[in-house]
Amino acid sequence: MGKVTEVRRDGVLVELEGPIKLGDGVVFDAGKPEEREEGGRVYEIRNAKSEIRNGKRLSQKERDTRPVVLSFGRDDVDFSRVHAGDRVWKTSDPELDRRLRKSFDGEQPRFKRPLIIEAHGSAGQPLTIIAHDEVGRVARIDSSIQLSPADRQPLTTDRLREQLGRLGGTPFRLGEIRNFLTDHVLLPISELNRLRREIVGELEAQRSRPPRWTLQCGVRNAECGTIEGGVRSAECGIGEPRLTVLVRNLPQLEAALHSGAQTLYCDFEDPKKYRDAVTQFRNSAFRTPHSAIFVAPPRIFKMGEEWTLAQVRSSEADGYLVRNYDHLRFFGQDRRVGDYTLNIANALSADYFKNKFGLERVTASYDLNVSQLEALLQAAPPDWFEVTIHQHMPMFHMEHCVFCAFLSQGTDYTNCGRPCDRINLKLRDRVGAEHPVKADVGCRNTVFNSQAQTGAEFVSGMLSLGVRHFRIEFLNEDAAQVIQTIEKYRQLLKGEISGQQLWRELRLFNQLGVTRGQMAGKS
Repeated sequence: MGKVTEVRRDGVLVELEGPIKLGDGVVFDAGKPEEREEGGRVYEIRNAKSEIRNGKRLSQKERDTRPVVLSFGRDDVDFSRVHAGDRVWKTSDPELDRRLRKSFDGEQPRFKRPLIIEAHGSAGQPLTIIAHDEVGRVARIDSSIQLSPADRQPLTTDRLREQLGRLGGTPFRLGEIRNFLTDHVLLPISELNRLRREIVGELEAQRSRPPRWTLQCGVRNAECGTIEGGVRSAECGIGEPRLTVLVRNLPQLEAALHSGAQTLYCDFEDPKKYRDAVTQFRNSAFRTPHSAIFVAPPRIFKMGEEWTLAQVRSSEADGYLVRNYDHLRFFGQDRRVGDYTLNIANALSADYFKNKFGLERVTASYDLNVSQLEALLQAAPPDWFEVTIHQHMPMFHMEHCVFCAFLSQGTDYTNCGRPCDRINLKLRDRVGAEHPVKADVGCRNTVFNSQAQTGAEFVSGMLSLGVRHFRIEFLNEDAAQVIQTIEKYRQLLKGEISGQQLWRELRLFNQLGVTRGQMAGKS
């Protein structure tokens, strides 16, 4: 807004470069980031020079840029910390705030989209009204009363405009009337009003539904194959989005099968139960064609624990969710998907794990916010990746076993009685949130966030980038919650509901990755 030219006892002399008004907020910037800035609201503006120059009154521009003395409320500004040469910035303009607020406050829509309305029909037929807006939404409705010949006051274009243009209180305005009526006909005003209300209601319903996604092919990757009509060809291998479901117990597995899940991951505390899970999967009446079950070895592996991996393989699952280098080597001849613990956060690491080890897919790191994830999907073929869009985030991992320490008289797994197999344990924090604790086969504990989080609002963007594999992870949800959640995400991937609808209906925490980061500006 200008620069300070002099600091006085009761104010600051400023050489203005823009307009200033009483009540505006300003701050004085010395250009030193380490210093706290002084500032406040302008209480008084005094002219430093006369508004008359050479016998002529100064222009508005000259008055806006003349030197002025700015005064502030008592003790609002420490003038000893303001210096000549400091830059002056305007930080608040109440008048502008009021004008902007008027543009969106209130119940009535401020922006109205123009409608083109067509009227079709002839005597003895219903009146057909077709309305469409500039973004391609179209609605059609027929009258329940047939048009009759008019001796007087026929439905002229002006009469149609008068009745159908009454769109106050709606997000639309009448842009154009196209009258295709072939005769001089009439229709009761009440029926015209009904047609107007119903066709507006249909258009508003269409506005509330999320758009259907169409994936357009680019030439980013050689794997894309040929392009036919601007859409990825069948050679590209990209089809409908697929939902992978991770479960942590047998009841969740049964619920997921009942919901028609095609790809299932089992991440159980006790790997001995994987054999039961695989048997239940293969004998299920709800199993779909081309479905597969993968099981996950313990995330932490130490020398001497090879028996745990052998126990996992003995389940004879279709594949394995691998989480570290030991898993990559041990399951080297099997179907494998790389989990998030491989920390794949850039195109180089994605290429290394995907191609060197022959993984079917890799899971994007949870450390990525949505902007970084989108950059990764643009830097490497998106069909390499599986993106977790629903999970209880693991908060921390510890060698200490809370189950053994507090729920058993034993000292280790040999004499603790494994209370972790029977008891659901949660840690309550200072605000009352209860965070689930899970033990693995090595008696190590992981604490998970009490509330599931979702990246549902960002799914449409990932679909447009070519992602086709999405994962949802369950923790301690019951069967009904599993079925409801799978159905909501299936509707999301079909474009039947929006991401916002999903996380509000399921009462989830709206976030993707460990931290929200730059996602605040991407909603």
